[in-house]
Amino acid sequence: MKNLLLAAFFIVTGFTYAQQCNDAATKEVQKKLNEEYANPKTSPLPKKDLKKFKSLDFFAVNLKYCVTATVTRNPNEKPFYMATTDGRKSQYIKYGEAHFTIDGKPYKLNVYQSLSLMQKEEYKDYLFLPFTDDTNGETTYAGGRYIDLKLPTGNTLQIDFNRAYNPYCAYNHDYSCPIPPRDNYLETKIEAGVKAYKK
Repeated sequence: MKNLLLAAFFIVTGFTYAQQCNDAATKEVQKKLNEEYANPKTSPLPKKDLKKFKSLDFFAVNLKYCVTATVTRNPNEKPFYMATTDGRKSQYIKYGEAHFTIDGKPYKLNVYQSLSLMQKEEYKDYLFLPFTDDTNGETTYAGGRYIDLKLPTGNTLQIDFNRAYNPYCAYNHDYSCPIPPRDNYLETKIEAGVKAYKK
């Protein structure tokens, strides 16, 4: 069984692209994601699927799903164990609560930091945003999706759902993936980012 703690963070370009929000930048990220999946050295796909892989299926880029969130923080947050698909538990701490609107409706998502990754220089400014929404099990992966973010310099955070991607478990059951906490369910359809994988 492969450990997905790092597989959840495979889009290391998230540190540079998270602050950009435009059609061209998002399509460039999608191109790089396809390159990751097409490369046998970095792809989570089983060999039989990799041979016929051409592209992931994305929703059309829609900039209404690129939002600026206000982040509120609680200095007394304590580490907790986030459940994973194989029963393992990975230790995280809640960085803060991201408050934003889509189509005029308010939403909230918790943003997390991995305690183990915080010890690594290359991931010290990494934020992890797992979430679920009303597309899961229909047009997107039933287990939810992830977004990579970077520590903000102030109290706002740009979240681009067009860059939401599937955990490796959506493609290969050999991986162990963090399960988005119940608090991170959005009662709406986020029709942006990567769609469900069809072999």
